[in-house]
Amino acid sequence: MGSVKDLEILKKPDGDNLGIGRFKFSDDYSVMDWGKMPDPIRYKGASLCMAGGYCFERAEDDGMNTHYRGLVNKEGKVVYTDELDKPTNVMEVDLVRVFPPEFKDGKYHYANRQSINNSLVPLEVIYRNYLPKGSSVFRRLERGEISYGDLGLDHYPEQGEKLDNPFLDVSTKLEETDRYLDWGEAQKLASLNNAEVDEIKTTLLNTNNLITKIAGKAGLVNEDGKIELAYNADGELMLVDVMGTLDECRFTYEGIPVSKEIAREYYRNSIWGNDVENSKRVAKEMGIKDWRNLCRSDPPHLGEGLDEIISNMYTSTANEFLGRDFFDAPKLKEVIEDYKVWVY
Repeated sequence: MGSVKDLEILKKPDGDNLGIGRFKFSDDYSVMDWGKMPDPIRYKGASLCMAGGYCFERAEDDGMNTHYRGLVNKEGKVVYTDELDKPTNVMEVDLVRVFPPEFKDGKYHYANRQSINNSLVPLEVIYRNYLPKGSSVFRRLERGEISYGDLGLDHYPEQGEKLDNPFLDVSTKLEETDRYLDWGEAQKLASLNNAEVDEIKTTLLNTNNLITKIAGKAGLVNEDGKIELAYNADGELMLVDVMGTLDECRFTYEGIPVSKEIAREYYRNSIWGNDVENSKRVAKEMGIKDWRNLCRSDPPHLGEGLDEIISNMYTSTANEFLGRDFFDAPKLKEVIEDYKVWVY
């Protein structure tokens, strides 16, 4: 069970043998690591599933390994997107072994992997082409966790600044709150050698280029995004989870966010958003695993009409990616105009 999709296990991974599972994408969403939020977003699950499947298929066309097996149609058959006549919210994937860290004495402890075969890389790897408003990079710069030199800049960046070269970032994957790492820390945590780290960075850059191309068809700018990785039974790196969607990437259309960032912005400016940040800070200082128990408030509902606008963003973007009108949705440009009216 997840905050945005559930996993049905058809066959468990074991030893060097991959398992088989099915993601069932829901209309739920999560922001700020909270988990399920109060309002569902209509058709979000199916649009994420369709867009993610399309991106996996294009990655395979480019020679990348993925855990994607296909989408499940209404007859229960596993097919590719061009074989569908109606949207689906079910994706079939290969499953790998996951070795979660142990939380002890206020810290996470990762075991050294004896073999990378058939295992999840316990990291989220992130590309940053721009530094948009709301990017965690600015908070990390203020705290001195990174410098503008790390970003390849000779000056302190402005919000929305485009980087000359993508900044490759990395964080934890299996902890209560994502924790940013430098690449040396990430290598040690995940028991990777130098060649494996280089391959991960190359895969990240290739995926960035692919998503930029796909998003460009819809008139979207690919500002940043994250991918997740694992090793298959032969020890080959492959893309896992889902990629290229409005939940994994931060896209903009003529400067307007087209992603989960709209919901993030709404909640970031709320009393609850402030409570979340304070709870995370206190939990870190006290070595407490679950910061949610410290939060003084619950998330409010989305503003009236915003749920429909976000729904249309998801469905319209899926239509644009696939080049077919799977969903009854306005054109993306119309959705953006509706959002401008709602905000201003």
